[in-house]
Amino acid sequence: MSKGQGFGFSLGKMKELTEAFKKAQQVQEGAKKLQEELDQMEIEGQAGGGLVKVILSGNQEPRRVEISPDALGEGADVVSELVTAAMKDAYNNSTATMRERMEELTGGLNLPGM
Repeated sequence: MSKGQGFGFSLGKMKELTEAFKKAQQVQEGAKKLQEELDQMEIEGQAGGGLVKVILSGNQEPRRVEISPDALGEGADVVSELVTAAMKDAYNNSTATMRERMEELTGGLNLPGM
């Protein structure tokens, strides 16, 4: 090592590194808050024009299933298909919500893998 080079970090590089750590800490704090918000959300999926509804949290935890009495008259096979379709819809809605919220949280940070 020649004199004055240290470990190859200039003051500018140290400032960039410090800023990166600050941003990472902000994202970590934001992620914790987002996790709490997602847990409180209710995201709905539907099938059969609303005959069956599945409600998940924003973290994709099942909350409840609502089945219209009109759907029950269609038989078990139809109700099963409607519940499955509503679950898929709720999952897709939940995934899209999570992705949008994470993009809001990390937007502009240019984090690898995000």
